[in-house]
This record gives sequence, structure tokens and C-alpha cells, in this order.
Amino acid sequence: MRRARRAITLLVAAAALAWADAGAQSVTVLAAGDIANCGTQPPQYSGAFQTAALIDIALAQDPSARLLALGDLTYPRGRLAEFTGCYQATWGRFKARTYPTPGNHEYATPKAAGYFTYFGAQAGAGHYAFTLGAWRLISLDSNLDAAGNAAQLAWLKQELATTPARCTLAYWHHPMYSSGMKGVDPRMRPAWELLMAAGAELVLAGHDHLYERFAPQDGNGRLDTARGIRQFVVGTGGAFPTPLLLPLPNSEARDSNHMGVLRLVLRADGYDWAFLPVGADALFKPDRGSAPCH
Repeated sequence: MRRARRAITLLVAAAALAWADAGAQSVTVLAAGDIANCGTQPPQYSGAFQTAALIDIALAQDPSARLLALGDLTYPRGRLAEFTGCYQATWGRFKARTYPTPGNHEYATPKAAGYFTYFGAQAGAGHYAFTLGAWRLISLDSNLDAAGNAAQLAWLKQELATTPARCTLAYWHHPMYSSGMKGVDPRMRPAWELLMAAGAELVLAGHDHLYERFAPQDGNGRLDTARGIRQFVVGTGGAFPTPLLLPLPNSEARDSNHMGVLRLVLRADGYDWAFLPVGADALFKPDRGSAPCH
């Protein structure tokens, strides 16, 4: 454990040094979903405990960093007791800096009542938007029925029209694209198309318990390096792993062997990313890169 913690410290420190000149407008976000597997083992031995320890190290490097929690935050049913128990014992210490979105396991409790009670105003109406630095961030609910999704899309269209930003990041639980066992999920295609038309850069999701990065794509899975949206799947928050299958077109990086978090530095004109894994040795090469905003 001590050796793994030192390796993580080195990885985070290296990323911080590499991006030290990102400028005053930069903000850091740490993102993952599929986090606390309640009832399987004590929190101090869980995957969520390990990813929370990694976040502690990242926050020591950048105390102002924020968290994006990408759904399925507790298992098996998203009950309030799961949030106040195993989630609170791990990722709960970051609650004040967390911007959540719900997953399907939250909705195993009717109306996701445990999730909305635990996060209160932080959960918004299930969807909400906020500004960090030069970026506009948008949280959407990918679990809605047709009527609920229509209302959310109307809100999103208005949000994009009234609060334009050069750099935009959206996040929800079910990925549009994944090479994992849960595969392609088109339910958020209308939101993707609205975001793409507005020039959004990034979509983050969870659901498949792995890490994957895609090249910029349109809403039909076609490569579009000029206007497309890059998607990250980060279902590595600590619950349990699920396997990779054959890589989809435009999949650029994949890892189903490590839990971890995605670290994004959001700059005024672009972004830097690195996947920070749990349990990797100092020779592990995390997926890392940079790209400009549209």
C-alpha cells in the first residue's frame, strides 16, 4: 500500500509539474463514477477507499480541485443509508466540492430519493449548469423517461443559447460509446447533437467500469476532428471491474485493469487530461494528453 501510494504521488506530481504553466484561468477537476459498493466489505478495504486516497493526494497538489461524480455512486440500490454509510466514509469527505449526476443504481430507489436527499441543492433538478474558470459545465440525467428527457432537452437548448462559452464540458452516467460489455447507448444522442452544435469539447460518463478515451466524434460515431466531441468513460471509482470487449472505432485508449480517476486541467483555450490509476507502479504510463477548445 505504501509503495502504491508513493507511485500515485509521483504520477500526480508529474502531472502537476507538466501543467504548471497552464495559467491563472486554469481549473482542475477529478472525475469518476461507479464508486461505493456497499455491504461487500468494510469501507476501509474498498475500492472507493483507494480512489478516495488517490483524490487526497491530488488535492494536496491542487487544493482548489473539484470533483465530478458520474453516477452509480452507491451500490446496490442508491439508498440514503448507502450514501450516509459507505459513500460518506470514502468520497463523502469531498462532498462540498462535488458536482454529482445520478446513475441507474440511484434510481433503484424510487425517484432516486437517496441521491437527491443526500446531495440536496447540489443535485439541482437532476440537471444543472455551472461555470469553472473559462469553462461551462453541464450535468445531465441519463435515466429519464421520454417526457422527462424532453423537458431536459428543452432546458439544455435554452442553457446553450443563453450562456454560450468557448469551452464546454457535459457529463452524465450512460456513455454514448463504450468498448465495454454495456456497449453503445444512444439514449443521449439528442443531447450530444445539441452540445456538438454549440461547439462543446467534452462528455464524461461512467456505467461501464473501465477507463476509455475516444477521439472526437459526432452523434453517429463518425470521426470529426473539427467539430466532434471527445468522450471519456470513467467508471473506475471503486465499485468493481467489468471487461473490455472489441474496441469500437475511434477508441484511442482503454484500461480495464485499474481503478482510478480522470484528472482534467481546464484551461482558457483547451484542456489537459491524465488517467490516474490506483495500484500502478512507478513505471506505469497513464493515458495523458492535451487538446484545444473549438
